[in-house]
Amino acid sequence: MNIKTGRILSLVLRYLILAAIILFLLFPIYWMLATSFKTNMEAYKYPPTFYPDEPSFSAYMSLFTENNQFFVYYVNNFIVSGITALVCTLVAIITGYAIARFNIKWTILVASLLVFTQMFPIVSRMISLYGLMSDIGLINTRTGLVLAISAAQIPFCATLMSSFFRNVPKEIEEAAYVDGAGRNRILFSVITPLVKPGMLAVGIYAFLQTWDDYLHAATLIQSDNLRTLSIGISLRYLGELSYDWSLINAISVIGTIPMVLVFFFFQKYMIKGLVAGAVKG
Repeated sequence: MNIKTGRILSLVLRYLILAAIILFLLFPIYWMLATSFKTNMEAYKYPPTFYPDEPSFSAYMSLFTENNQFFVYYVNNFIVSGITALVCTLVAIITGYAIARFNIKWTILVASLLVFTQMFPIVSRMISLYGLMSDIGLINTRTGLVLAISAAQIPFCATLMSSFFRNVPKEIEEAAYVDGAGRNRILFSVITPLVKPGMLAVGIYAFLQTWDDYLHAATLIQSDNLRTLSIGISLRYLGELSYDWSLINAISVIGTIPMVLVFFFFQKYMIKGLVAGAVKG
């Protein structure tokens, strides 16, 4: 076997391994989509069918005609995720800029504490968080849920945002100072437009993390009309003895659509932002 043949075989082997990995990762998504078009009886069939014998839209029809509460959870998820993304982005801009530019003795300590907070699992602070929210009257409110989720995500968002500010040359700020601009104007009018990829990356990260949040919503929300998608599905559509798998998978498909759209439209900018923040200079 000559060198050229060996290279071709090596290339083919790499593509086969890559295809196997992609199929392994995408199979759960395919299974979710295929099951959503099965009847509930076929979903329980053994051995399972890898594609619907007779594709049915009954689960989707039921979702739109008989399960209107699902759309209440859906709207709540959009509201909480959108507001949380805005809050995290705004706070991350201010905090990240302070970490990147204010070289005082407490800067390293604050940055270390922000990273240190990410070491603890969310469930470890749920009891104290519930007590705190109860004392200030924010249990069972969207405001309390947004604040709780934002507090959990801001440390990472601020740390990520600070890396983008470090890549902005200080000479730009010095020129703005010479022209008479103040600190706030420099931050929001001069520096912030230069780190738009970072802002987008932080906003998308916060939105996606909030969209899939379960523990905060399960702990802080009690009213059914205020529940978000994850906790609403688990309490309303997952029974104790049997599941309507077709309906559950139809709900999962519709719940996944915003994630797919976000990655479809913003993937290029998000990757650009993350790479730009990871390379100094």
